[in-house]
Amino acid sequence: MKVAVVGAGIVGATAAYYLSKENDYQVTVFDYGQGQATKAAAGIISPWFSKRRNKAWYKMARLGTDFYQELIADLQADGWDTSFYKQTGVYLLKRDQSKLAELKALANSRREESPLIGQLEILNQAQVAQRFPHLQGFDQLLYASGGAQVEGANLTRTLLQASGCQVIKDKVGLQVMADGTYQIEGQTFDKVLLATGAWLPEILQPLGYQVDIRPQKGQLRDYFFEDLPTVDLPVVMPEGELDIIPFKAGQISVGASHENDQGYDLTPDPQVLQELENQAQAFLPILAQAKTYQERVGTRAYTSDFAPFYGQVPELKNVYAASGLGSSGLTTGPLIAKELVHLLVGKKGQLDYQDYPIERYIKSIKSKD
Repeated sequence: MKVAVVGAGIVGATAAYYLSKENDYQVTVFDYGQGQATKAAAGIISPWFSKRRNKAWYKMARLGTDFYQELIADLQADGWDTSFYKQTGVYLLKRDQSKLAELKALANSRREESPLIGQLEILNQAQVAQRFPHLQGFDQLLYASGGAQVEGANLTRTLLQASGCQVIKDKVGLQVMADGTYQIEGQTFDKVLLATGAWLPEILQPLGYQVDIRPQKGQLRDYFFEDLPTVDLPVVMPEGELDIIPFKAGQISVGASHENDQGYDLTPDPQVLQELENQAQAFLPILAQAKTYQERVGTRAYTSDFAPFYGQVPELKNVYAASGLGSSGLTTGPLIAKELVHLLVGKKGQLDYQDYPIERYIKSIKSKD
C-alpha cells in the first residue's frame, strides 16, 4: 500500500513516523519547507490553564500533552535523542495577581485527569530568583512543574529521520485518477494524508473544494548569550501573546506575534519584533545584553471558529487531512497525526473524530450533473 504524506510539519512528520511502523505501508513525504508554523513556534506545552469553552479542543490539548510521553518513549526505544523536549516547568504571570489563585484552582480541578500538571505553587520574587535570577516585573507568579518546552524544528527533523521515509522537497498538487488512486509528482498512491496547514486550500481548491482556513503570521526572535545558563529554566507566560522561552546553550526565544492581516507573508517585521522585545524586557532586562539574535517567521492555520479538524476529506476516499491547529499546533499536532494514522489504517483512536468534523470546514462545491 503506497501512502503519500503531504507536508512535514508537526502533523506530517509524526504521521510519517507512525505510518512507518505499520506493516505493508510504503510512505513518501512531500514537503515544500517554506513558512512552516512548526519551525517558528514558541513550543510551550501547558494547556491546563486555558479558559477556552470548547470542551472538545481542551480534551484534544490535554490528551495531546499526555501523548508526548508516549511519543518520547517510542523515539527513545528506537534509539533517537529526544532532548528537543524538556519538562522544565512554566511560570504564569498576571497583571491582576489575584487571578493566580483562580488559575491554580482551575489547574487543581483538572489534576485528576491530568496528573502531568505536577506541582502547583504561587511563588514570590525571592523564591523565583533562586532559579531564574534575571526574571523580574512581578510580585508573585504561578509555577506548574509539568509545563514543557519543545523545539519544533528538531522534533520534526528527528521524526522524519526515524521514519526512514523518502522526503521530496517540492510544492505539489493532487490528481484524482479514474481508478480511485491519486497521483502526486508522477507517482501513484493508494492513500494520501494532507498535513499542509495553512496551505490546505491551495491543494484542495483545484479539486472543487471550499476550505475554511486562513493564514496567521507568527514571528519570534531568538536571543543568544555567552555564559548564561538557560538549560533548565522554566518557560515564562505573561498575559497576552508574549512568551519567553529559555532553550539550551544560552538561547532565549521571545514571541510570537499573531498577525491576521499579513496573509502568507514571511518577511520579518522589525517593528513587530521590537514591540515584542520591549514587552519582554519589562520581565527580562538582560535581553539587551544578547550577543546576537535571529528571527523566525511562520504561518499558522486557523478556521473561522478557531477549532481544529481532522478526518477523511468529504467525497475523496482514502484522502485524509487535518488543519486549523492555530497556535496550539505543537500541543495537539502529534496526537492528531496519530489519530489520522489510526483512521488511515482502520484502527480505533483515543479521540472521536466526529468531535472535530472535517465536513464543517471542507465543502465540495463541484457542480453536480
